[in-house]
Amino acid sequence: MDEVKPIVMIGAGPSALTAAIYTTREDIDTILYEKAVVGGLAAITDKVDNYPGFAEGIEGMVLAEQLQKQAERFGAKIEYGDVSALRHEDGVNVVTVDGKEVKSRAVLIATGSDYNKLGIPGEAEYYGRGVHYCATCDGAFYRDKRLVVVGGGNSGVQEALFLTRFASHIDLLVRSTVKASQVLQDELQKFVDAGKVTVHLGTTPNEIVADDNSKITKVTATRDGEATEFAVDGVFVFIGLKPNTGFLAGSGVELDEVGLIKTDTHLATTVPGVFASGDVRSGATMQIASATGEGATAALNIREYLERK
Repeated sequence: MDEVKPIVMIGAGPSALTAAIYTTREDIDTILYEKAVVGGLAAITDKVDNYPGFAEGIEGMVLAEQLQKQAERFGAKIEYGDVSALRHEDGVNVVTVDGKEVKSRAVLIATGSDYNKLGIPGEAEYYGRGVHYCATCDGAFYRDKRLVVVGGGNSGVQEALFLTRFASHIDLLVRSTVKASQVLQDELQKFVDAGKVTVHLGTTPNEIVADDNSKITKVTATRDGEATEFAVDGVFVFIGLKPNTGFLAGSGVELDEVGLIKTDTHLATTVPGVFASGDVRSGATMQIASATGEGATAALNIREYLERK
């Protein structure tokens, strides 16, 4: 008879690692499957400045390593593997990992989301060192600096507005037209009128350029068919998020219109015994602090679920 594990966690970012700390401390055998980097997006963030408990900030990789060590200290098992499917049958959940089936009574999905990328030279090379995807996380590093913000939807305009608290000037590059809500556009116009923001419609970035010290100096772009460039200290890209939920096709787990997982107040999904937390969950705030909080909440709710079963 195949072994049925108490709990399987898909993903090993801050949310899952926190959940694992809670479950393993209560002697619930816990295994986490991660297909990329333990720590998720946090691990590849240069510096985390808004996570509680670190007055001087902390390197993202160091924070991820500490979370991993803490979870493993209590017995969490972390394995690298690509989860390609999930189904519920005969009262248990079956997770397909690298082609093999793993059965468990409960599953926590904490696979997070990936930022949509521009796919231009310099973007990947300078990620976290001048190229960013989170204004709340990294905006404060750019006090009195010039920034380029890419994106004209709600998130792009909203994040540009937030960055006006720090930047001396923002060039907002919009591929076509601004598609943000009218309320956001009205607010943006105030900063345009004040000379704090310049909106460049019909503008497509081509390359992010840095000097010999890997300090970003400019963004080259095409505007209305002509080459142009912008002198900058940093670049923020807001062209949407892509939830890591492709493996849930046919699983019965309900997603929202952008592919994030719908949950109830207990972080339970529409499939019995399957929970979700962190950036993959619909309604998440996309912050490390809230992801860890949701991980703790999910763990407590999973424990109650297992006790009922």
